[in-house]
Amino acid sequence: MSGHLPFPSTKDIRAQQTVLLRRLLRELPGHNAFYSDRIRRSKAEADSVTLEEFARQFPFCTKVDFAADQEATPPFGTNLTQPLGDYSRCHQTSGTSGRIIRWLDTPESWSGMVDQWAEVLRAASVERGDRVYCAFSFGPFLGFWLAFEAAGRLGCLCLPGGGLGSSARVRSIVESGATVLCATPTYAIRLGELALAEGAKLAGSKVRLIVVAGEPGGSVQATRDRIRTLWNGARVFDHHGMTEVGPVTYECPENPLRLHVMEAAFLAEIVDPTTGEPVPPGIAGELVLTTLRRNASPALRYRTGDLVRERCRAGSQPGGDDPSGSVCECGRSELALEGGILGRCDDMVVVRGVNVYPSAAESLIRVESEVAEYRVRILSRQSMLEMEIDLEPTGTCEDAAALAERVIARFRERLALRVSVQIIPEGGLPRFEMKANRWFKL
Repeated sequence: MSGHLPFPSTKDIRAQQTVLLRRLLRELPGHNAFYSDRIRRSKAEADSVTLEEFARQFPFCTKVDFAADQEATPPFGTNLTQPLGDYSRCHQTSGTSGRIIRWLDTPESWSGMVDQWAEVLRAASVERGDRVYCAFSFGPFLGFWLAFEAAGRLGCLCLPGGGLGSSARVRSIVESGATVLCATPTYAIRLGELALAEGAKLAGSKVRLIVVAGEPGGSVQATRDRIRTLWNGARVFDHHGMTEVGPVTYECPENPLRLHVMEAAFLAEIVDPTTGEPVPPGIAGELVLTTLRRNASPALRYRTGDLVRERCRAGSQPGGDDPSGSVCECGRSELALEGGILGRCDDMVVVRGVNVYPSAAESLIRVESEVAEYRVRILSRQSMLEMEIDLEPTGTCEDAAALAERVIARFRERLALRVSVQIIPEGGLPRFEMKANRWFKL
């Protein structure tokens, strides 16, 4: 812990969260139609509610609730605390887990989220003078725009990669002297492999840092290692967020497979996905978030659907004390998620009695450098689930059958699970610029 700046204690974090939560509960009634009745029925007194009382009394909110609200009151729904004319930004969810949801922000709420993304970049040691390349098309999705503006706020030279094909992006990254690359883990691998196949000289690239998000792979060691190998040892830095709540976490500077929740902006809980009750540290549960600074379009006790596991935090719900040992090695007392985002609640499957998360499968497959791409299919046979894996080898793979046998053996040894592997011809599996979709339940 030597050398780091002093960070707020758990007690200080809880005190500030209480102030922000009470302000939020005072501001919404009579202004935000979506939450006014929910606050009234919860009996959460804005002037005196504690974090523990809020967690007990206030109902959960889900993506289905927001989707139904926007369907009943199109196009933007009723989760708006200010008049519509005050809003200047509109973004939307990807729709991969249901109906697309539109989300509006005022200049103030947007600026607050830019500050949060800037905090992610600062934690990654991005600073003025860096050249930050955003390797994605600038569509309606939230994170891209925030990353770009946050880098500009830090004084970086921002390099947009929208409107370019992957080959052109690789050339642009090298020729522009980019020092920081922002991409999904899958697309960082894709760009690196494309450069290798086309003979592009990444050895001349100045990229020292790759900030990834959008998939669990950012906290999967095998995936991180693959990215580092392709990009000449560049550091990989993970974070996560979502349209409904904004930027949420950043990688622990001293523990790469751990994410810290920015508790200055969020009240976080981890609950059992079935019962909704808090789970103790070390047990996987669903991340529930309350936005404390995005009051113009808030989310209160929002069930994110993300599976996480708590590490280095006191208690099993907001409001716990800060006993000895709860502080992370980096000096932070913020909630730490060991292993990052493990997967989605609805993605975890029980195959022959074994709980399998997408991130666990990825960690066992990506350790093979000769895997160019993969796909996992979950099938039901005779009332039992089976796992089948499609593997596309790289062009340099000399023995695809041996590759398949190694993957089969690894699943058997690490998870005591029998899987079948099918080799797919080169180019036979899809490539992804946005979030990859490799997990199919048939």
